Amino acid sequence: MSVTTSNNLALLEYEKQIFLDAFHEDGLTILARGLGIQRIFMNFLKVYSDQGSLVLVLNTSSSDEDYFLEQLEAECVKPLPKVITNEMNANVRQSTYLQGGVLFITSRILVVDLLTDRVPVDHVSGILVYKAHKIIESCQEAFILRLFRQKNKTGFIKAFSDSPYSFTTGFCHVERMMKNLFVRKVFLWPRFHASVVSCMEKHQVEVVEIHLHLTPSMVACQTALLDLINACIKELKRCTTAVDTEEVTVENALGRSFDKTIRIQLDPIWNSLGPKTRQLVSDLKTLRLILKFLTQYDCVSFYSLVHSIRTNEKTFGQNTGWLFLDAADSLFVHAKDRVYGVEEKKKKQKGEEGKEKTETQKEPLLENCPKWEALSELLKEIEEENKDADRSAGPTNVLVCAEDDRTCSQLKEYLCQGSRSILSRLFNKFLRLKGAQQVEFEKQKNYKQKGGHSKEECDELTLTQMMVNMEKENDGDLKEGSEDDGNPHLSQDAYYGVISSPVTVLHPLHGCTDPHSLTKVLQEVQPKYVILYDADMQLVRQLEVFRASRPGIPLRVYFLMYTSSVEEQNYLTTLRKEKEAFEHLIQQKGQMVISEQSDGKLEEDPELERGTTSANATTNSRKGGLPSQPKNRKVIVDMREFRSELPSLIHRRAIDIEPVTLEVGDYILTPDICVERKSLSDLIGSLSNGRLYNQCVAMCRYYKRPILLIEFDANKSFSLQGKYSLSNEVSMKDISSQLALLTMHFSKLRILWCPSPYATAELCDELKENRPEPDAVEAMSVSAIENTSDLADRYSHAPQDFLLKMPGINSKNFRQVMNKVKDLAELVTLSEERLTEILGSSSHAKLLFTFLHKNVDEVEKTVSEQKKNEKPFKKGFSYKRRK
Repeated sequence: MSVTTSNNLALLEYEKQIFLDAFHEDGLTILARGLGIQRIFMNFLKVYSDQGSLVLVLNTSSSDEDYFLEQLEAECVKPLPKVITNEMNANVRQSTYLQGGVLFITSRILVVDLLTDRVPVDHVSGILVYKAHKIIESCQEAFILRLFRQKNKTGFIKAFSDSPYSFTTGFCHVERMMKNLFVRKVFLWPRFHASVVSCMEKHQVEVVEIHLHLTPSMVACQTALLDLINACIKELKRCTTAVDTEEVTVENALGRSFDKTIRIQLDPIWNSLGPKTRQLVSDLKTLRLILKFLTQYDCVSFYSLVHSIRTNEKTFGQNTGWLFLDAADSLFVHAKDRVYGVEEKKKKQKGEEGKEKTETQKEPLLENCPKWEALSELLKEIEEENKDADRSAGPTNVLVCAEDDRTCSQLKEYLCQGSRSILSRLFNKFLRLKGAQQVEFEKQKNYKQKGGHSKEECDELTLTQMMVNMEKENDGDLKEGSEDDGNPHLSQDAYYGVISSPVTVLHPLHGCTDPHSLTKVLQEVQPKYVILYDADMQLVRQLEVFRASRPGIPLRVYFLMYTSSVEEQNYLTTLRKEKEAFEHLIQQKGQMVISEQSDGKLEEDPELERGTTSANATTNSRKGGLPSQPKNRKVIVDMREFRSELPSLIHRRAIDIEPVTLEVGDYILTPDICVERKSLSDLIGSLSNGRLYNQCVAMCRYYKRPILLIEFDANKSFSLQGKYSLSNEVSMKDISSQLALLTMHFSKLRILWCPSPYATAELCDELKENRPEPDAVEAMSVSAIENTSDLADRYSHAPQDFLLKMPGINSKNFRQVMNKVKDLAELVTLSEERLTEILGSSSHAKLLFTFLHKNVDEVEKTVSEQKKNEKPFKKGFSYKRRK
């Protein structure tokens, strides 16, 4: 078999070795970001695109699938992989499986098809897993791999990931992930791997590093912001011990994932945190946003944000103290100096005329961004260099990559109209917004002086909302006219398009609708020059691969970066963290002990056959004391529940899952136990719209033990009432009151609270102990929508339930009573012989007659008096609830 392919799929030397290692042995392949995981994966798709094999692809998004199909089609690969979605019915899917080839399929569909034996598992050649770092024990993909290994011991499993850091968190994380993937090998390919280094040195990219200096005002603002972030972090650590002191540092605060790190640590106790702690988390997010604006955008946008924070009344009301520090004053002063100039405060005119002269009447300084000037000089240099170049060599394309859409849009306006034009426009817009805010403030002030409270004051925006609105306004204003100038060949996300000759294309690094858009632009534009306006580790690696895959074609990369800035520190921190992650994985690989049955290929695998020990497990002395589970245990599960993790975890406890479409309940554990599972958001919504009431009615009518199972996340704060005591007043808007009314109305209903899907699976296992197994046909026959021809539509539920409580009445004969007896009053007057005729059983009739006529002398008068007011069973009377 030939490993190399033509054009875009041709592999480099180290990529061939990666491919061969993964091809010959099942395993988990972990690459450094940007080294070409898509190229490796596409070659596997190309190799297995054969009708003689059936290969399933897991964990790809629709964007991934579109990109792979587009690339394979360009390489004339036949047959192309097929995409299976929920638009295909079961029969079409089954025939598609039998046709073979490579299939992209959603996990929810594949789980159901595996459980219902629609997939010919014995004929599946193997499974390819993309983005393997997302495969956790309870996810659908892990469930699929488990089902696959139970029925197929020879097929391959090959997993790929380019996120080494994801495998280093937690105890023995990489070993757990390998166990979930059913692989015994791990292949590590960092950037410092000898094969990668050797390949890149043969095809070196010409790199020109341009180190820029921040202006004095920018340095002062950066210093002030770092001091403020440091102060907030110290105060946060003082207010709560829940944060990890090693993770929550100023250096880590510069990274993208810092907000997520903070929330993960504080989410479990968020409802018990004080208002100051919560506000500190919000303040850190605000300060990080300001820090991003400092190096990313222009001076006017930066000052507009800082000014909005300082002049917002609610900000001062919620402030934790950082606004009153000297560093905050320094930030406000130097942010203003970047717009108006340092000398502006020295030129104040004396007298009444000078006092009336405002800043709006003075010529602003409007400090230029240092990167703007550097970008203009680079483009001029490239243009001069290529004036006398040979035109036969093709166009001189230049690709400029910046952080996001807004930066690219500003750069296009700057290159087309100049810095003064864009800064003046933004400054005038800022003055208009400032004037409008001042007018509104005066209105509210006058209104409050009269003793009123304006609607604007009551609905005043929070700081976060204010910043989001401001960004939306700016983005919308900046993107006017941002088309790709009619160039249909550029990627959809590269809509900033051609600027001038030499052909210059602007493209954002993040925030694109298509994650593969930058790769497509590199292939389509084929640039000779790339300007990294913002540093990005993944793009640097992509450019190295791009250069190595086109031997003999030069590529020059200009690297713009502010010296001694947070931008530089963030880039270096990203490199350091990836290097440390690979070093940790290399150390773990040398120490880990992999069991023989970890890949699930043994015929008698205890992990696959028994799963986790259940509540009713017994010990089998013939198998070394290992727990032996009762056979043929099963749970009926509604199809829609396969969006959750619970079916997978129930299956791990050696319980078979039978997927069907249920109208009543989500899980049928036994013939008597029906479970309706609700997450907290579902619970609140179902209580509000009345859907849960109807579900409880149906469950209580058809099952002896209906259960409402409320599942919440133990890693997130949870409280229906907050930290206050329950109220004595019943309110229909209060969740606790609604739950109380629900339990009062349905006496049979039991409510169970579970902190995680794992606890729910264990609880389901215990509820099934020593109980009969459910029947899927019977479960599907239960209908929540009652048939109009059925007796349930002719009679109200309450009298039926009352009748069923009487001795001698059961589910088989109660319908005969309702058909032949008008109401309860008539039932009392019937003789025992007549009851025997109706019920068809003398014993049942005797029980009912004795019950009805016990102490009849005492109640005879009461019955006769109430006979006229008795509400009948029949349709049309007041017992009837529905029309």
